[in-house]
Amino acid sequence: MKKTPLQIVKDRFGDKAKLVEALAQFTNEDMWVNRLNAAKGLETVSNAKLLRLFDTFSAVKEKFGTRAKMIDAIIEIEKRTKDAGYRSRLERYPVPRLFDMYRSLARRQARAAAATKAKEADKPAPAAKAAPAAKKPRATKKA
Repeated sequence: MKKTPLQIVKDRFGDKAKLVEALAQFTNEDMWVNRLNAAKGLETVSNAKLLRLFDTFSAVKEKFGTRAKMIDAIIEIEKRTKDAGYRSRLERYPVPRLFDMYRSLARRQARAAAATKAKEADKPAPAAKAAPAAKKPRATKKA
């Protein structure tokens, strides 16, 4: 049977307050877009969302280190390194949206590379030209 988010929080962190503390380490300028309601805070967010946020931030921190490096990776995959407007638009996105975008772009790029490799493998090697076939003698007309 699948565990509930509360059970997962208790197994991994002990209680919700410790999960919020663990998530608070990611709320610095390197990773966090400050769109948090000061009156509510992270304490009022559901356990499932907090777990998803923690897993996403942990993966991003491990793979990229900062949001800026993840944005650079997205721009490199899309080959839009000189597009300043696109970069500024990506900088307004929150980390989970950027990470989802990166994963889908990386998957698409891997699929395209595999398709290209398969196409090249399926292509037969250019065969040497065969000698022209001998011509048949012309039929003569009967009178």
